[in-house]
Amino acid sequence: MLIAPSGEDAAAFEPRLRAAISGGDIASIILPAYELDEASFQAFAERIVPVAQAANIAAIIADDTRIAGRVGADGLHLETGRAALEEAIERFQDRMTVGAGGAKTRDDALNLGEARPDYMFFGRFGYDNKPEPHNRNLALGHWWAEMIEIPCILMAGSDIASVETVAETGCEFVALSSAVFGDGVDPAQAIARANAILDETAPRFEE
Repeated sequence: MLIAPSGEDAAAFEPRLRAAISGGDIASIILPAYELDEASFQAFAERIVPVAQAANIAAIIADDTRIAGRVGADGLHLETGRAALEEAIERFQDRMTVGAGGAKTRDDALNLGEARPDYMFFGRFGYDNKPEPHNRNLALGHWWAEMIEIPCILMAGSDIASVETVAETGCEFVALSSAVFGDGVDPAQAIARANAILDETAPRFEE
């Protein structure tokens, strides 16, 4: 899974996304608004969502149900608490993926998990600025993957090699942002390497 980085306009980000797509398998991409106002975020999503969908990548909008509907997104990612998550699941889960994030403790995660989202995300957008994933997220992801059936997504670090550390937790998906879209990074090479690492190591994790 990819997380669109902050501080990008659609014209600059689109070619970098296309480059990432050329590198290999990508399941989905989350588009957070970051500091964008509603109109700017919608314009960004309107350009990026079709690019992802044309490559069979699920496009997921973070924390904005209206824009998710307007741009025909495949999913909605919510970090706005249990009540908003339950409402979104009731309204939208029959036609799009509804995932949850924002949990900082096991109790937070279990509380959100009781609403039965389609996935649980551990990590914070824009905070993958160290080579390795955050230890707390690794611990939460490992615990969740062992105990809960709902799929888990865990934020990797800024070093693409950290996908192996994430995979060792048993989480179903690795989320990448700065490791693919950081300064000086070739997105195609980063995705190709991530897939190669996972292809090489995943069988060991299944044993």
